[in-house]
Amino acid sequence: MPDPAEPRPEASPPAKPRPRTWVNLVLFLLTVASTFFVGRDWAAQGGELPPWYAGWVFAVPLLSILVCHELGHYVAARIHRVDASLPYFIPLPIVFGTFGAIIRMRGRIPTRNALLDIGAAGPLAGLAVALPVLVYGVSISEVMPQGPGAYLLEGHSLLYELLLWVIHGPIPEGSDIFLHPVALAGWVGLFVTMLNLLPIGQLDGGHVAYALFGLRQDRVSTVVLALLPVLGIAVCGYFGVRAFLGGADNEELVTEATVGLNWIVWFAVLSGLRRLTGTRHPPVDASPLSPARRLVAVLCLGMLVMIFMPVPIRSVVIEGETAGPVDDVDQVDQVDLPPQRPLRPLSPHRPLET
Repeated sequence: MPDPAEPRPEASPPAKPRPRTWVNLVLFLLTVASTFFVGRDWAAQGGELPPWYAGWVFAVPLLSILVCHELGHYVAARIHRVDASLPYFIPLPIVFGTFGAIIRMRGRIPTRNALLDIGAAGPLAGLAVALPVLVYGVSISEVMPQGPGAYLLEGHSLLYELLLWVIHGPIPEGSDIFLHPVALAGWVGLFVTMLNLLPIGQLDGGHVAYALFGLRQDRVSTVVLALLPVLGIAVCGYFGVRAFLGGADNEELVTEATVGLNWIVWFAVLSGLRRLTGTRHPPVDASPLSPARRLVAVLCLGMLVMIFMPVPIRSVVIEGETAGPVDDVDQVDQVDLPPQRPLRPLSPHRPLET
């Protein structure tokens, strides 16, 4: 029986769980496979599918953007000695091949300066790669007349519009720019950065805004989140009314009147995440944000305005008659529609070179 007077040994701190890096590696390899898989389809541009490795023209630039984004967070967390996991990439074998990635912050972020550095490092690092990729991709994309068929239209932001105008100038009536897969990868980089910079919850934009506004950010987050379904309804109303006044048939009317549903979906997803992680941002030290970091925070929120896309993606159908694959776009009868910029033709067309 132990002597009560004898001092008891202090309990050792719980052992730190060993990181399961194999999970990160497997998810990354699956994401590489899924981006190559969909990249092959984007490289085909509606024609005959090329070999699987042809997907590199989309997969490599997109993965470069996403890896740099996540490494920006990871390196900044390490610099501030915040315990952070390696990125968990999310494979998705449709559309763009991935749903992005997440990093788990197991440690507490101590100061507003550290919070700003960790939150802003990802979007800034990703944009540092996405913008050159987009500029190069747009420069090798072709401006061509639009033929009849179904198209996916990429969303336009102020920055994207500016790049198109600088590189290609005014697009002629009835023509459009058909995105090369490299340009598509750069556009996806802008789209992912836009979503991450929304000042909601614990998104990157939420961290940046909390570092800038402090406790007021919780109210800002609630307001911005509540505005997402409002934006969705407004977009649906605009395109639905326009289609109705233009005499669209029932199928086209339904398609146009549901364009903004993606914002309602994002509202549901972000609301669920906010419930899981808490409605309030985790507190940090009340020390003020340094002037240089305040400038970076304003730059990030300004960048959100420049890359924001009210309509990220939508489909349209241009009516017309064609007897088969369109090899000579100059011979296609054009219809009198406002110029649209297709992300990728879904009908027979002149294939792009990769």
